[in-house]
Amino acid sequence: MEEQLGEMMDQDDVCSAPAECGGIRSFTVPDGGRVWLDAFLSAASGESRSRMKRWIAEGRCTVGGAPAADADVKLRPGDEVTLRIPGAAAGPEAEDGPLDVVYADADIAVVAKPAGLTIHPCPSCPAGTLVNRLLRRFPQLAAQDGPRPGIVHRLDKDTSGLVVIALTERARLRLVEDFAARRVHKTYLAVTRGVPPAEGSGISPIGRHPTVKTRMAVVPLEKGGREAFTEWETLYASPLGRFSLLAVRLHTGRTHQIRVHLAEKGFPLWGDTVYGPASAGPAARQMLHAWRLEFGHPVTGEPMSFLCPPPPDFAEAMLALERGAQRIVLTGMPGCGKSAVLERISGHGIPVWSADAAVAAQYRPGADGWHLMRQRWGDLFMAADGSVDRIRLGELLAGTPGMRRDLERLIHPLVYDDMRAFFLKADRDGAAAAVAAVPVGLETAWHRRARTGLAVVSCGDAVRHARLGASRGWSPEKTAAVDSWQWRQADKIAAADDVIPNEGTRDELDAAVDRFLRDVDGFRAADEAARRELWAGLWSSMPSPAEG
Repeated sequence: MEEQLGEMMDQDDVCSAPAECGGIRSFTVPDGGRVWLDAFLSAASGESRSRMKRWIAEGRCTVGGAPAADADVKLRPGDEVTLRIPGAAAGPEAEDGPLDVVYADADIAVVAKPAGLTIHPCPSCPAGTLVNRLLRRFPQLAAQDGPRPGIVHRLDKDTSGLVVIALTERARLRLVEDFAARRVHKTYLAVTRGVPPAEGSGISPIGRHPTVKTRMAVVPLEKGGREAFTEWETLYASPLGRFSLLAVRLHTGRTHQIRVHLAEKGFPLWGDTVYGPASAGPAARQMLHAWRLEFGHPVTGEPMSFLCPPPPDFAEAMLALERGAQRIVLTGMPGCGKSAVLERISGHGIPVWSADAAVAAQYRPGADGWHLMRQRWGDLFMAADGSVDRIRLGELLAGTPGMRRDLERLIHPLVYDDMRAFFLKADRDGAAAAVAAVPVGLETAWHRRARTGLAVVSCGDAVRHARLGASRGWSPEKTAAVDSWQWRQADKIAAADDVIPNEGTRDELDAAVDRFLRDVDGFRAADEAARRELWAGLWSSMPSPAEG
């Protein structure tokens, strides 16, 4: 019995019938064991246990017709309990205000609550609540007694998202029962500090903080904690490691449950200065949103499922956390002058990286790539001193079918990791932009994996071929062979965010690079638009954990 009553009381988002309606109310203790008087009245009336203790001490309660002034009286099944409730002030008044109604029929409404709006009147917020707005839109709610008509579950003031409202008494009674029996499924979106495991759970019991009464905490069961169960699934993890977007499923409804469990795991919500660091960062409030709500209709029994994408502040906070150096992959055909462009970009104080230099580093004796190549081909193209004979390797790549692909499978992951580390360092160093030159940037799609902008250095074939012959001694046949390993220049240009022409004078190249650097802000705008689109797709169509 006590466990069942405790379950009713500790559901932080469940509201039972309010007691503040005046008059005398009678209750019969159900079967199931003995229970304390104040606990029974609190669960039966929906009011706090401390209020019940006070009313009992004031002589407002009888048990079996006899006055009962001791809150610790143990009740037996079948005991008749009466409670004389002091008259309440007038109920909340209807007020104008925005109200986002997702669904409504004769018995229920589902609304999307904005962050910053309190659910129902309380001493610290007697007006200007969701209930006041609901009374204007649904005047039939005034027939329900108490200060929170229609409210069967709650969200914190700074949590946004879906709330179901009981418009009739029959709907209210059934929804309260369904919440207590955990037949209502709630899934939240949460933006955490750091990147937790892709899937996880919190199972620690939760209770009132032992010294800070406005907070909840992990509290052992033997010290008053209540069982709590939270599951999450990662929808998106920031490449910078600063945050993750989680879909969080509540299996119980303890006060601040998600916030407490995620903080316990070391990943508090961004913006939650109660359970996380004092600095809210770019979040104006705790990044928690009631995303999905699934339940059976309280009258018809029909399955109901609602999804509410988060308000714009979610994406804006995530974008602010993603903003590091503007990442750009620079590519182009052999001989186009990528190195000359990279040198000029570096001269503007922008960090640069070269895939060719990273490959050369992997070819050095003792490097990871060198070891992998020796394991695969032995001394086939090694010089006498143990280094890679680049000329011999080039001949083998041109004349051995499949060898180039095998080499790329060995070396490219190492080079990509080096590029990723370069971009992360630029973020940590506070660089405004960072540019990586990757000859096969489009062919490898590294710009997509690393979520970068893409710039192509363009140059006419005649000029390119002349440069390759003069600077590298390439024959027309070798140039044609290497060109065939890459996309055509026209296709690269068509796929690029920006093009830097390089077949004229040095001054013309300087001007082209200056113009390109002015376009970097455009890359950032395009990158942020792509991220917004990605996140909107996740929270508009991603199945919730409840759907498996």
